Amino acid sequence: MSAMTVRRKGVGLGLLAWFLGVVFFLPIAWMGLTSFHSEADAATNPPSFGAALTLDGYREFFGTGGGASPWPSLINSTVASLASTAFVLLLALPAAYALSIRPVKKWTDVLFFFLSTKMLPVVAGLLPIYLFAKNTDMLDNIWLLVILYTSMNLPIAVWMMQSFLAEVPVAIIEAARVDGARLPTILARVVAPIALPGIAATALICFIFSWNELLFARVLTGVVAETAPVFLTGFITSQGLFLAKVCAASLVISLPVLAAGFAAQDKLVQGLSLGAVK
Repeated sequence: MSAMTVRRKGVGLGLLAWFLGVVFFLPIAWMGLTSFHSEADAATNPPSFGAALTLDGYREFFGTGGGASPWPSLINSTVASLASTAFVLLLALPAAYALSIRPVKKWTDVLFFFLSTKMLPVVAGLLPIYLFAKNTDMLDNIWLLVILYTSMNLPIAVWMMQSFLAEVPVAIIEAARVDGARLPTILARVVAPIALPGIAATALICFIFSWNELLFARVLTGVVAETAPVFLTGFITSQGLFLAKVCAASLVISLPVLAAGFAAQDKLVQGLSLGAVK
């Protein structure tokens, strides 16, 4: 294959990547533009690209017009997402270490069992969890969501981190063990720094799953533990126009996830590609 052919192929793949990137970005750009329109302009069909811009949708979201404040819901989502992600990492790291580095019989069966817990439809377990929360006075409690999000994300976290920790050189762990390091020290000072990209990728995915969860938060919370996605659904009504307000609220609620993904993009790429090239 000539150099010219290789160059043309690279240019073609680059243009294709840019095209796909623009296609995936268009809905976000559309949502952002709509959030700056008035409700009347946002509801026009076809949409008006040259309509006057306004911040009314954001004023409605932040409650400056007399509506409810979103800050309690945003704080609840932050607490539930960060706390559950921290618990998931604390539990998944030793489990993944046992499945990848320590000899465990039929470890593939164990991994399949972890993954099989994600095959149950969420709505199938909604009623038993609701009854349990009601009987234990845990309804409208943010820590109930923390426990649920931890249990929901733990299987996929163990599955991901097992593949990351499998790339850790066993010789380094054996050397640390010879020097007298115990398991907590090995996990914290040897395994975790080497597998940091994979841990960061796992943490980001668990954070996104927890932040975006709606069904359990909708059913199990009320006023005190209401999360941001539940607060967002309050803008959707059967009467009146709400498109601009929903777009503004969606953009604001998406910003923490977008910011976290942008800040950890290098670790995310390294983690998701760890072990892909031998």
